[in-house]
Amino acid sequence: MTKFVALLQFLLALGGCSLGGTTYSNHIANGGHDVLASKARVQDGVARFDCRASDSGWCHYTLYPDACGDGMDCALAPIQRFAVARGDSRQIAGLGGFRLCVGTDDTALGPDCQPVGAPATR
Repeated sequence: MTKFVALLQFLLALGGCSLGGTTYSNHIANGGHDVLASKARVQDGVARFDCRASDSGWCHYTLYPDACGDGMDCALAPIQRFAVARGDSRQIAGLGGFRLCVGTDDTALGPDCQPVGAPATR
């Protein structure tokens, strides 16, 4: 049965269809105003990061390995850090599972998505 499902997914991919994928949405609002709105979608090893709104004009992304789990005690370095201008998107191929943190400025974020050196909150 597993081989049949794999064959079916392969045939769908050949036809331009794909199953699965992961979507990350981040939204911060203040009084009805979008301070930050970002959406990322990962499918078939390709990630697309869309910066929809940011008070600073930029969405600053930090990607950590999936192995960081809840992120509180992860000693692993970020996979990537980059910024995307408001209204733009960036596509990166070859990304598998990762943890995503996004902010409005270039402050270094830890795996718990808090500024590095800030006290941990739970």
